[in-house]
Amino acid sequence: MADELSRLAHWVAPLIQGLSVPRRRVAMAQVSTYMRRSNSQRIAEQRNPDGSAYEPRKPRLRAKKGSIRRTMFEKLRQARHLRKSATPESATLTINGRSARIARVHQLGLRDKVDWRRPNSPSIVYPRRQLLGFTDGDVEAITEILLHHITTGT
Repeated sequence: MADELSRLAHWVAPLIQGLSVPRRRVAMAQVSTYMRRSNSQRIAEQRNPDGSAYEPRKPRLRAKKGSIRRTMFEKLRQARHLRKSATPESATLTINGRSARIARVHQLGLRDKVDWRRPNSPSIVYPRRQLLGFTDGDVEAITEILLHHITTGT
């Protein structure tokens, strides 16, 4: 996947440079908007970029009867947490604020405290769940967006 993205970047870079700066910014804004929508939808489906399902949560020992449980990362996929930005040279999608810590631990599969606010909270290794990434469909869609801007100029 990484080499496919680098091939796309090398192929499209000279073509994009032919566009004016405002038109490049518009194209990159559309790419970042698409990526936010795509990643948010994939997080809602609880899927990694390769299509595999997220490893499920471990069962709670003391789950309260009748408690309402949300799906993982339900709030994290909201637009206020998934920040997009675009410049004439790049389109980025980031997770900001306190949510970035949670996302980083899950994205990389790191060790963290169960409740970081409590000093005596147990520390566990979280399974790797890729929140942000590119699927094959994303690469095709980004190519289409960029080709549209190159060929039509809108």
